[in-house]
Amino acid sequence: MWPWGHAAVGYLLYAASVRRRSGRRPAGGAVVWLAIGTQAPDLIDKPLAWTAGVLPTGRSLAHALPIVVPLLAAGYALARRRDRGEWAFAFSFGYLAHVLTDALPSLAWGDPAYARFLLWPLLTLPPYDASKSFLAHLTSIEPTGYLAAQFALTAIAAAVWWRDGLPGLDVLAAAWRRLGAAVS
Repeated sequence: MWPWGHAAVGYLLYAASVRRRSGRRPAGGAVVWLAIGTQAPDLIDKPLAWTAGVLPTGRSLAHALPIVVPLLAAGYALARRRDRGEWAFAFSFGYLAHVLTDALPSLAWGDPAYARFLLWPLLTLPPYDASKSFLAHLTSIEPTGYLAAQFALTAIAAAVWWRDGLPGLDVLAAAWRRLGAAVS
């Protein structure tokens, strides 16, 4: 799944979760952490596999549930002590949404070997082309139904985010202003 697809799925599922748990819209700080969580697995694994060559694939270490779940649980426990439990929940929610949506196509299309990353290093991984760069991956995008579905989900998520009042944008704008004041 492409970054915008991960962000869209993460936001739609998280917004539904917040509404169900509290009857409210998602809060800005949590949405920022959610967005980071939806991208984090690829921001860790892809450079370590494609650029540094220290991981077997772009879906291994940071996509592996035996490694990720204990780390997310520890982060959540620490954040709760600092009264930031919802931020850690949002990050973990986005992170796990990313990992599971990466596995879903392989499972749905009857090729479960390509979902084995979920249990790496307990299971071996099938061969992947790890030689491509980020640019090579971006230039290899082909118009498929799967890509169209990701764009449709992104449009729906953007509409829901708009309806929710663009949560997180205020947090990012305030951070940008603080950065500008610190630099000048």
